[in-house]
Amino acid sequence: MRTLQTSNFLRWVLAADATTSVVTGLLMVLDTELLERLFGLSPLLLRGAGLACLGFAAFLFYLITRKEMAAPLVWAVIVLNVLWVGDSFLLLVSGWVAPTTLGTAFVITQALGVALLAELEYVGLKKSPARPQFEF
Repeated sequence: MRTLQTSNFLRWVLAADATTSVVTGLLMVLDTELLERLFGLSPLLLRGAGLACLGFAAFLFYLITRKEMAAPLVWAVIVLNVLWVGDSFLLLVSGWVAPTTLGTAFVITQALGVALLAELEYVGLKKSPARPQFEF
C-alpha cells in the first residue's frame, strides 16, 4: 500500500475535519429535540447523522496520529466527504424531509463546509509525495 510523506497541511485539514465532525456530531446526538424544532428534521435522521459524524471523526483522529498515512485511506476520507455532500443535497431535493428554512440553510451550509474540506484534503494529498517503496 502506498504511504505518504504526509504534509503538515494535510494533517491540519484532517484535524479540522475531525474537530468539526465531533462538534457537529455531538450537537446532533445530544440536542436532537432542539434541532428537530429548529430544523424540522427527524430525531432519527439527526441522531444517525450525528453518530456517523462521530465515527468518522474517530477514524480521522486515528489517521492523523499515524506517522505515515496510506494514500488509499486519505482517498477514502475524500470520497466519504464527497458522498456526504451529495447525500445532503439529495436529502433536500428528494422530498423525504420537510426542513424549515433554517434547516435547509443548515444542510446546505454544512454540505458546503464538507465540500471545502474535501477539496483541501485533495490539495493536501497532492502536497504529500509518495514515500519510496523498496521491494526485495
